[in-house]
Amino acid sequence: MSPLDNIPVSIGTPAIHAPPDGEGSLQVHLDADITMDQAKVFAIYGKGGIGKSTTSSNLSAAFSKLGKRVIQIGCDPKHDSTFTLTKSLVPTVIDALESVDFHPEELRVEDFVYEGYNGVMCVEAGGPPAGTGCGGYVVGQTVKLLKQHHLLEDADVVLFDVLGDVVCGGFASPLQHAERALVVTANDFDSIFAMNRIASAILAKSKNYGVRLGGVIANRSADTDEIDRFNAEVGMRRLAHFPDLDIIRRSRLKKCTLFEMPPSPELERVQQEYLDLAAALWAGTDPLPVQPMKDRDLFDFLGFD
Repeated sequence: MSPLDNIPVSIGTPAIHAPPDGEGSLQVHLDADITMDQAKVFAIYGKGGIGKSTTSSNLSAAFSKLGKRVIQIGCDPKHDSTFTLTKSLVPTVIDALESVDFHPEELRVEDFVYEGYNGVMCVEAGGPPAGTGCGGYVVGQTVKLLKQHHLLEDADVVLFDVLGDVVCGGFASPLQHAERALVVTANDFDSIFAMNRIASAILAKSKNYGVRLGGVIANRSADTDEIDRFNAEVGMRRLAHFPDLDIIRRSRLKKCTLFEMPPSPELERVQQEYLDLAAALWAGTDPLPVQPMKDRDLFDFLGFD
């Protein structure tokens, strides 16, 4: 028997919405009473392995440097979104729920929320055992716990770091809470192909929720010419550019954010880029009227000369 068999089905039960939330698919229906209060909420997506967790953690750190109260929620069963903030792989919400036989009323804040660098509050949602359950339930239960313990009331920024380029109903569920969705991409075919599909998922969610595309973060790329060409074609916008720098790789190996590394001119430029990105997101970005391409059209668009 899976440990998730004991989870109540009142939250996170896959259900077909009326009006439909995504054509021809099952979607996770979250509790309509769960809101994020006054916090600015961002959901970060992108191709698997593109550096979303590095980007998310450094962005959370940058927000905290601007004096904002930040909660980062990792939405990957791998539960490593926040390890550079906390210096460890913290227990997940699923771990905490399992420890109390899935009676959430028995949990304390310290059972699933961990303070990281510069006061960033870190939560790892975790996920169901492989091949069972739905990640959307886990995200929904995590947000519900944060709400019940009044943590969202004090937050200025909530940042969801979401598993890979999975855009099923479960892992698209952070879009039901977010104000802006951001896409991390590299200057290559696979990353841009994933970005296009993620944009389609966000567009579908925007029909029923307040989420809108906020822009693109170029990562691990010396150039951005293909990203910029795609953005111009579909109506996307690049918000920041982080080259493939060794100092970023070293920060991961040292289990720390870029703001904790020994100073250097190169590091200062990257730190400032993150601070500028955080400031721009806090000030507010215009929603982008993106029109994603069909897969075959994108294949031709990004094809070789």
